[in-house]
Amino acid sequence: MTGLPVIRAHDYARAVTPSPSPGPADLEFDLDRSSPVPLYYQLAQQLESAIEHGTLPPGSLLGNEIELANRLGLSRPTVRQGIQSLVDKGLLVRRRGIGTQVVHSQVKRPLELSSLYDDLETAGQHPSTRVLRNEIRPASAEVAAALGISEGAEVAVVERLRLTHGQPMAQLRNHVPAGLLELDTDRLESTGLYRMMRSAGVTLHSANQSIGAREATAEEAELLEEPEGAALLTMRRTAYDNTGRAVEYGSHVYRASRYTFQFQLLVRG
Repeated sequence: MTGLPVIRAHDYARAVTPSPSPGPADLEFDLDRSSPVPLYYQLAQQLESAIEHGTLPPGSLLGNEIELANRLGLSRPTVRQGIQSLVDKGLLVRRRGIGTQVVHSQVKRPLELSSLYDDLETAGQHPSTRVLRNEIRPASAEVAAALGISEGAEVAVVERLRLTHGQPMAQLRNHVPAGLLELDTDRLESTGLYRMMRSAGVTLHSANQSIGAREATAEEAELLEEPEGAALLTMRRTAYDNTGRAVEYGSHVYRASRYTFQFQLLVRG
């Protein structure tokens, strides 16, 4: 078993804790005590960066707060506040008898026409899927309008729970025109919907998408392992193929504590 990354503060104090993760590395913190930025925030930001870049992989142990405070030359309330901010984000967890442990990094997804499964796989997040529903249903007025079909026309309804590192990330509900492709449940649990579409000869071209936020219902909170009323990100998307035909309408909810959308803004004029 190898050691965890060495945490090195501005005065080069060391904090070394054991880890089940292979590949020890030095993690240097530049904690500027003369900066107006609070020390707890500096610590939290640099810890978060280390988690996102894999220097502190899931399962890494940081040691207890007293040890960290002593070894980094910080007060215990400062360390506690910094760690708590990452616990609140879902990046760290406090385990009785074990200490503070890295759970996962927050997923930051670019705003582009891509599958969540593919994005998570590319980011090394080890996605898995649990199919909650896979059936043929008559299209509601909302679904019919999105897909450009008649209300009551048959559509395939697929509802899935997407997980990373075994933890729930998002609840996905997709509507696909009946007969477009075979939606095998086993395949839906092993790959992404858009990948299945491409394999079936569907060429995805563009999409209309809207993003919002709301509170989790009791059912969503239980499924996503969040408190009832927790903040959720929402996304609705209609995807089109290269002929302009609507091939999928999705209505998804994501845990805001573990998921963000990223996009680039360009200045015109």
